[in-house]
Amino acid sequence: MAWTLLLLAGLMEIGWVIGLKYSEGFTRLVPSVLTIAAIAASMLLLGMAVKSIPLGTAYAVWTGIGAAGTVVVGILLFHEPATAIRLACVVMILAGIVGLKLTSPG
Repeated sequence: MAWTLLLLAGLMEIGWVIGLKYSEGFTRLVPSVLTIAAIAASMLLLGMAVKSIPLGTAYAVWTGIGAAGTVVVGILLFHEPATAIRLACVVMILAGIVGLKLTSPG
């Protein structure tokens, strides 16, 4: 269950980072409110996950999901470059996430 919460926390992190773009510096009400809600949800879920997943592992996985997911969403939504090097780096982040999952209790 803790790993599911951590995955959801990472997905919420992707959501709030993308929300920053749409909120235009918190000048647009609805995207700003949704961004703040996603931040709160992400932190709450991360806090619940660290009850049984080691803190360092949980934080690394959370930020890894957020970083890799944000790159992919940036490519899809904002037409950011999808170079071989960028995609290889995302694969390495995902490999680190999988490695931490396979070697961690919880």
